[in-house]
Parts: sequence; structure tokens; C-alpha cells
Amino acid sequence: MMPLHLEPLDVYDKLQEYTSVLLVSCPICPPVSLATDKNMPFMEFFRHGIKTPAFEDHLDTLRNRLEHDGIRTGVFTSYLPCAATCLWTSGQRHRLLRRASDYDAALVYGCESARYTVEDTLKDTDCDVILGMELVGVTNANLRFEFPLKVRLEKQTCISANERTERAATRLAG
Repeated sequence: MMPLHLEPLDVYDKLQEYTSVLLVSCPICPPVSLATDKNMPFMEFFRHGIKTPAFEDHLDTLRNRLEHDGIRTGVFTSYLPCAATCLWTSGQRHRLLRRASDYDAALVYGCESARYTVEDTLKDTDCDVILGMELVGVTNANLRFEFPLKVRLEKQTCISANERTERAATRLAG
């Protein structure tokens, strides 16, 4: 599975319309993207378990800002049997449906396919779905394991979503 490279969108002002927001996160592409952008470890098992510090910091900052404004927040993610939000089982979708019933909005940290999964799951509810990240390309990196149980992304490259198109257009124009 190749991780998509996503960048957070500034949706803070839009979230002010709600009294409660559930942050629904894909545990693959968003953490890889933020770890790459911030040049931080992808995982540090002894310090953070299987969570990515750069991504968790981003979520915590947003949650603190929203809660300071009186907006209740929660976080929902899924790890097994399939972590990627775009490939959730019906059981994972049902779990989200139950959890989101207490929220006015679901802020999706993931790609358009993750947004579609959440939107489809919540289609018969009053919970609005908001996309929290945008696709800018794909991430390519080497995994490097360090002692003690730290995973870093080396030789990180974000390949633009339009790079092939841009190269092809340049060749055709020349």
C-alpha cells in the first residue's frame, strides 16, 4: 500500500458552527504525511505505542482549540482487521455509526475515499461530514528501524499528484 501524501486543510472556522466534532482518522496516510512533513519519527513504540507523534500533536492541538471554544470533541480510528479507512469492513462502519451518533460533525482525516466511507456510513444521520485533508501527492520513503523500537521515514519524497501529467505536458510541448 502506497501512502497518499495529504496536507491538513484549515477548517477551524467552519467547525465553529457545531457543538460537537468527532475527528475520524485513517491511521495510515495522515500520520505518514505529517511525520514526513515535520521530519519526525513515524513511530516510537516505547514512548507512543503505535501512534505517530506528529499526527497526534496535530489532533491534540485542534482538539484543545475547539474545546477551549466550548466544542466537544472525540477521536475515532480503526486498526484491525483493516486499518485504511477506505477499506473498512461493515463492522468497522457500524462502530463508527454508533460512535458518531453523539456528534454534530465528523471531521475526516484522510483522502477522498476515506471521506466517502464516512459519508456513506453516516448518510442516514444528522452528522455532517467535513474533509480535513487534501491530496497533494504520494509519499515515497525508506523505513529505518532504530533502537529502541523507533521507526523513521528516510529519503522522503512527496511526488506531486500532477507530476506525471506535468512531465507529459512538458514533453508534448517541447
